[in-house]
Amino acid sequence: MQLNRTDLADFSYFLAIARHRNFRRAGLEVGVSASALSHSLKGLEARLGVRLLNRTSRSVTLTAAGEELRAAICPHFDAIGTAVDMLNRYRDDPAGRIRLNVLEHAATMLLAPALPSFIERYPHIEVDVVVSNGMVDVVEAGADAGIRYGGTVPEDMVAQRLSPDMRWVATSAPCYFERFGMPLHPNDLLSHNCLRFRLGDDSRYAWEFERHDETVAVDVPGAITIDN
Repeated sequence: MQLNRTDLADFSYFLAIARHRNFRRAGLEVGVSASALSHSLKGLEARLGVRLLNRTSRSVTLTAAGEELRAAICPHFDAIGTAVDMLNRYRDDPAGRIRLNVLEHAATMLLAPALPSFIERYPHIEVDVVVSNGMVDVVEAGADAGIRYGGTVPEDMVAQRLSPDMRWVATSAPCYFERFGMPLHPNDLLSHNCLRFRLGDDSRYAWEFERHDETVAVDVPGAITIDN
């Protein structure tokens, strides 16, 4: 017999009736009316093709088939209940391993300050961190969660903002400005030797500048390109 959702519910109702030998008390336990229990039991007996209970106006007793069924399925339902109770410890005292795949900037700016207090609060959780600037599917990579720049998160992935927008500062050593002059406008960078950044998708980052209503993105030239 292939079981479906109705069968499992009716078996649990049957076990409640078998425990209480009373439809009203069994109904209070499982949260349904006595008449609904009676209807479910009749349906179960019809599907099984055997009578499970002897019912009179004063008593409810199990038939031989009912006793055999109760003995066979009761331990399994008890085991399910025990397993669910055991899972409660993950809610009351979380334990296990969390696998994270994060950018280098996220590791230093977000994770590093938060991890000490997290580990103190949840001593039974092991945090396994992979630091990678590559464009990877964090789920396919075996991670439970990841941290990426907002514009690179796939649209179908559940995401939560973790920080305000980041602002980068363009700067240089004083000796460079003394030798080559200080750029006055972002476009002046096109005549300078800049440090270029490679993003996780292997593209180069265009330096972005904002002032008032003006926004400028400059694909700066440079002899050196780094990925972090």
